[in-house]
Amino acid sequence: MKTEPLNNLDKRRAEMFHALRVSGLLLLGFLFITQQVLTRGWIYELDHYILNLKNPKFKGLAGHILIGLDDLGLRWFTATVLLICASFIGWRFKSFRPVNLSILALLALNVIVGLTKIYIGRTKPRLSIDVLFANGMSYPSGHASNALVSWGLLAYLIYRYTNRAPFEGINLYPIVGLITFIVVMVSLIRNTHWFPDLLGGVFIGGALLVAIIAIDRFIPSKKQPS
Repeated sequence: MKTEPLNNLDKRRAEMFHALRVSGLLLLGFLFITQQVLTRGWIYELDHYILNLKNPKFKGLAGHILIGLDDLGLRWFTATVLLICASFIGWRFKSFRPVNLSILALLALNVIVGLTKIYIGRTKPRLSIDVLFANGMSYPSGHASNALVSWGLLAYLIYRYTNRAPFEGINLYPIVGLITFIVVMVSLIRNTHWFPDLLGGVFIGGALLVAIIAIDRFIPSKKQPS
């Protein structure tokens, strides 16, 4: 069985350890935000300051555009786009890995975020009350974590598997950051999440995304250009 050159294996291991360190830092950030939510820390005051701001009202076409932008973090939409694109990349490069990574990411995302939502049970700001353990589903934000994991993994797959003409060297991560920022801002404008919900969603989404990348770099593949 043909193995990868040693220098390529060393490169993959270095990338894996770097990804694990970043994932660990993001997970610590998520745990800190969770602690702030549970103990009503200083971020609680920021929450209600933002809630009392007068959000702009969007009606008609602007309102429809806002809802469309919000859908960029919708679970079924992001998962469908990711799986379709991963299937195409897998077919193009004759590898099941893009689909396997996508399924693993979506399962981990929904289990971890879903269980945390159920446990904390935070009510949404639209109710004008902030109560924990009340069967709410506000913390952490599924929209923010969905956007970061799904679009982030898609950007990674495009970079890793199509790193050749005409896509050679393409980097879509700034676009992923922009999409995530838009989803967060739209959620604040529409009053569908408290600010720490969105922040927690970004941190746990980022931790999961980078952890999936670490797994990919850990297991060698002859199908990837690098």
